[in-house]
Amino acid sequence: MLLKSKFKLATAIGIVLSMLSLLVHLFLANYSAGGITNYSMHMDDVLPFGQRPRPRRLWGPLIPLDHLHPFAKPSKSYAAPSKHNGFIYAKIYGGFEKIQSSICDLVAVARLLNATLVIPEIQATTRAKGISPKFKSFSYLYDEDHFIHALSSDVVIVHGLPKDLREARKRIKFPTVSPRNSATPEYYIKEVLPRLVKSKVLGIIVNGGNCLQSILPSSLEEFQKLRCRVAFHALRLRPQIQALGSQIVGRLRASGRPYVAYHPGLLRDTLAFHGCAELFQDIHTELIQHRRNQMIKRGTVKEQLTVDSVARKMAGLCPLMPEEVGLLLQALGYPPTTIIFLAGSETFGGQRMLIPLRAMFANLVDRTSLCSQRELLDLVGPEDPLTPDLPQPPPPKSEKQLTEEWKRAGPRPRPLPPPPARPFYAHEKEGWYGWIGENDTEPDASLIEFRRQAHRLLWDALDYFVSVEADAFFPGFHNDGSGWPDYSNLVMGHRLYKTPSGITYRPDRKIIAALFEDVNDHRYHPPRNWTIAAREHLNRSASVEGIVSSAMLSRPVSFLAHPLPECSCRTPKSPGVQPVKDSNGRFLFGGEEECPDWMARSLATASARNNEPQNEDYEDELPEDGSRSDTQESDRTDSNKSSEQDEEMDPDD
Repeated sequence: MLLKSKFKLATAIGIVLSMLSLLVHLFLANYSAGGITNYSMHMDDVLPFGQRPRPRRLWGPLIPLDHLHPFAKPSKSYAAPSKHNGFIYAKIYGGFEKIQSSICDLVAVARLLNATLVIPEIQATTRAKGISPKFKSFSYLYDEDHFIHALSSDVVIVHGLPKDLREARKRIKFPTVSPRNSATPEYYIKEVLPRLVKSKVLGIIVNGGNCLQSILPSSLEEFQKLRCRVAFHALRLRPQIQALGSQIVGRLRASGRPYVAYHPGLLRDTLAFHGCAELFQDIHTELIQHRRNQMIKRGTVKEQLTVDSVARKMAGLCPLMPEEVGLLLQALGYPPTTIIFLAGSETFGGQRMLIPLRAMFANLVDRTSLCSQRELLDLVGPEDPLTPDLPQPPPPKSEKQLTEEWKRAGPRPRPLPPPPARPFYAHEKEGWYGWIGENDTEPDASLIEFRRQAHRLLWDALDYFVSVEADAFFPGFHNDGSGWPDYSNLVMGHRLYKTPSGITYRPDRKIIAALFEDVNDHRYHPPRNWTIAAREHLNRSASVEGIVSSAMLSRPVSFLAHPLPECSCRTPKSPGVQPVKDSNGRFLFGGEEECPDWMARSLATASARNNEPQNEDYEDELPEDGSRSDTQESDRTDSNKSSEQDEEMDPDD
């Protein structure tokens, strides 16, 4: 009897402890889901982490560019337009990069036409029914009041049309124009201005960005500077986005280490436009081909549906795969503990595409791993719930209805009824995967998908902020030649304007593809000469040579991708810089004006105040083939290893 009592007591205690453990786990799960838990980067799981030196070759600054400084103020004072020709309102369709570029062009157009600009509408938000009512279209991304105030000396900007004109606009009383890509100033003067003067109100619909040509005549040089003032000063992200972006940057640098921002550029539209479907497998290939077929029907693509994707990649027309980017970063010497921030709201192929890169660099993080769910939801704002777009089961039938159907079913014997339809699950109907197995036509976007498109604008804006502030930036795809504004190009142009001496790689994908073709069978163990060739190319791409080469491709498409020389000034301490011009005699580099005296004095004072000894750069010798040390793996687990060991990874180790 005593034994049974002890057994019951032990059982009761075990049950109580199990219940307490379950309650604790439920509490912790609810606590973290509420967004109170902070970010986490498990850096110590890879190598001992802490303050380390910053090799200049990996993190900069680039000495040949330290004489450049951002300066977008007018060269000569000019007053705001005195003649008022009417109002211009605009609707902008597209992603974050197209919105950013289009707004800069619209401000320049309003200045050119002496018109009052109404705050543009971002259609990705206005079409997304149910987004937070706290924000209007433009204010979903940007600070409206700052935008109006910052450009008060250049263009008259208002929140909306006067009430009487607003009512007339609803009745479609005013003409609208849809300028072609890279429209010339003459088009606006000769075609648009007369219609504006006649109607006093004109609508502009921008579909693909770049509603004004990138390179303007020399007589309109001040309009180029105006674009820089819009993009880099007036278009300030709304305070909530800036605050969360600053927190992410602080968390990335909390360990005392710099970080690399990486934008893969793996977008479904991009892959479809350039014909890169065969680089993927199974359903992803079909999804890309479906989108390419749509582009062919709309006239966006004027080629065959099926093309040789391998040949396109060898020509540099397809994005670099994350695996290739990881191998290139290893060739540069970045250690496996390097923090890599993954930018962009879409990576076609999902997390499966990032597995090789994550295996090489365990500290691959994005906004979801650095922010809590609560922080991201606060950025979105309160939204009304939407009913899921899922097939609804038929209503249940009464017994009387079933009996009547049985009587009308015809003579006996009857065949067995078909089995009930299998239930549909949410993951089968959401996103890209729901329709591909059922029909050949992609359905129209649902309200939920429109809302997701609006959310992607927020995530792209947030990642844009973090990428501009990064210590180094590596694009997976830029200068694609499509004529559309490119996300990576805008980031690279902003970094060139804000911090010219920062490390920004501009790889030539054609050269990179040839390099990987040479070591296709042993790319994880390349020979020493391959590593040297890859390292030299990438280092050149981050230097003046890479800036000039990239400018020849990017500047004719988007001025904001290379805002030199109009939007920078130089200090006199640049004796070795040689000006570079394009085929038309325009400066690509080295034609900047000298900084004004007041700015030069302030820069000299700041330089003297922050004149701290720099970490010496070194060019380590790559070991000969076969000289790999077998003891490195054991050294990496030694918690007492020297700080120099992790300073830079030798790509041949």
